[in-house]
Amino acid sequence: MTQTATESSTEKILRRPSEDPDTISGGHLVAKALKAEGVDVIFTLCGGHIIDIYDGCVDEGIEVVDVRHEQVAAHAADGYARITGKPGVAVVTAGPGTTDAVTGVANAFRAESPMLLIGGQGALSQHKMGSLQDLPHVDMMQPITKFAATVPHTTRSADMVSMAFRECYNGAPGPSFLEIPRDVLDAEVNLADCTIPAPGRYRASTKSAGDPAAIEALAALIARSEKPAILLGTQVWTGRGTDAAIEMVRTLNVPAFMNGAARGTLPPGDPHHFHLSRRYAFDNADLIIIVGTPFDFRMGYGRRLPQSATVVQIDMDYRTVGKNRDIDLGIVGDPGAVLAAVTRAGSSVNRKAWFDELRHEETAAYQKRLPRQLSDADPIHPLRLAHEINEFLTEDSIFIGDGGDIVTFSGGVVQPKAPGHWMDPGPLGTLGVGVPFAMAAKYARPDSEVVCLFGDGAFSLTGWDFETMVRFNLPFVGVVGNNSSMNQIRYGQKRKYGEARERVGNTLGDVHYDKFAQMLGGYGEEVRDPAQIAPALRRARESGLPSLINVWVDPDAYAPGTMNQTMYK
Repeated sequence: MTQTATESSTEKILRRPSEDPDTISGGHLVAKALKAEGVDVIFTLCGGHIIDIYDGCVDEGIEVVDVRHEQVAAHAADGYARITGKPGVAVVTAGPGTTDAVTGVANAFRAESPMLLIGGQGALSQHKMGSLQDLPHVDMMQPITKFAATVPHTTRSADMVSMAFRECYNGAPGPSFLEIPRDVLDAEVNLADCTIPAPGRYRASTKSAGDPAAIEALAALIARSEKPAILLGTQVWTGRGTDAAIEMVRTLNVPAFMNGAARGTLPPGDPHHFHLSRRYAFDNADLIIIVGTPFDFRMGYGRRLPQSATVVQIDMDYRTVGKNRDIDLGIVGDPGAVLAAVTRAGSSVNRKAWFDELRHEETAAYQKRLPRQLSDADPIHPLRLAHEINEFLTEDSIFIGDGGDIVTFSGGVVQPKAPGHWMDPGPLGTLGVGVPFAMAAKYARPDSEVVCLFGDGAFSLTGWDFETMVRFNLPFVGVVGNNSSMNQIRYGQKRKYGEARERVGNTLGDVHYDKFAQMLGGYGEEVRDPAQIAPALRRARESGLPSLINVWVDPDAYAPGTMNQTMYK
């Protein structure tokens, strides 16, 4: 055969499409848009519809972390956003790949977490023909996202990714969804025909300080108040407003309570930090300021706030302010910017008597619970486990709670020591976030210790991705509070239907999760003696591996929060 000067057929096969400097594929446009947003990792499970995105990510220096279930990919993207403040990204294939990720997207939606899910789709040329894994993804995703759309042409790939990111930050943050048909993603187009938004030039600042008149009004209310209280909610951390919140409560001398991701805004021991006296404070306060948390079930839909108090609500979303309960003053804006403006407009007031009153209630509640926290009972009381975990945490430990009753116990005991060091599912109450949140946290902050408390039921949902933690060398200290039950539901059934029917559909096997960890290449240890919890935690830390400490806890101990849930009454 005569060799010609033209490119051989073999060379044509080996040449990657992106090597032509004048053309680019849809997948590479997507990767360029991710890079422009500052994305450095995607969480994914492979599928034929989406592999050109992987090729683009390799070229752009974006790491591809492949997991074992698409729900994990979506939860990890959510967790990455919470830890870093940047939007997380999950990429999944069409059909069941996208539907598997729905739970993770829904959780991010209720938790107001900015993430982008990219889903594959059958080729446009096969639209409505019954292509492989074809489903109406956009229709399914619209109710649980801030933006959901199909990329209609390859040239639109990059600018629609940027559009989706922009919508993630429209008002309160949340998830967006894009589906990209296979032929759109794989096609090559002229680079000159594409719009690739430049970094930092397609999104405006969201740091609105609210109505200046409302700021002045709130400053005046605080100055006149004898017994104010402020609840700092998740948006304080989401908007990275913790420094402003700290300055506000200290400068204006206001007792502060924290929930959700705002836990840790003030460290334990700070004179303005209160935790166990919230009900007492709200019952007796003359001014209650709710920042970045809605009047949802966690707040009794606002009914737990007395009508005698002046109530102020600050939120990033106009629709949330005044929802479910009338308020005296509402401010829409970024919590950090609003609180900073209030600090500048306000003045400090001596409230020693009020602080002493709350501290007395705080101490009394702690002393009442302390015997159970230090209990040597066999089986182990969940409060003892929570106590040992709290004592184990360092100044830089990120704590993740994934479970029902066991995590409810921990909420009253475990105190993160800095902002951004507490993670839980949020108001959707999704079980199974623990491993993916740990994955995201350890990837984003490799030098920080990650500690995750699981219920045994919660771990079972996404636990196979413990192997992903091993494969990517992401060590963390995992603790399974094992009572062989879905105990939060068991309590409700016992209360409603009696002991004879309390174990219908909620009892699990006695699983040795320590052996599961060992099987997958991690560190595992079993604990039945409460005195051995602390040594086991230290050994897990020292192992340098992903770990599971399987702690057998009392199945007949129920958290007060579980017993007080209105659904059981």
